[in-house]
Amino acid sequence: MDRRTFLAATGTGATAALAGCFGTGLAEEEFDVGMTANRFDPERIEVSVGDRVVWGNNSSRGHSVTAYEDGLPEGAAYFASGGFDAERAARDEYPTGIIESGETYAHTFETAGEFPYFCIPHERGGMVGTVVVTE
Repeated sequence: MDRRTFLAATGTGATAALAGCFGTGLAEEEFDVGMTANRFDPERIEVSVGDRVVWGNNSSRGHSVTAYEDGLPEGAAYFASGGFDAERAARDEYPTGIIESGETYAHTFETAGEFPYFCIPHERGGMVGTVVVTE
């Protein structure tokens, strides 16, 4: 075996062995929705009224969880990381409300319906999601 082939084979093996060692410290059981570099995982989640959803940032980028205000069911509480009570405030105050790598954000859903949301810095890249809340 020549030197290049040996180095390529051992380098690939070492990378695979260490792949999980440099994560954010969040275990998958600590959150319901993960945040990758440019998407929510899963993009759509179904829960029941009264359930608490936890988003966990398991990427190296900062993210937000920001509800589309005009898409919320009638009477539903607005939600956004940073504690904002309106979409405009969340957008205007960004980067306040950023969820850094290894951090979480949680919201309890008290109203049935579909709750569309997005990540402020990655919205244009398609980082959007939906929480479906059933009775």
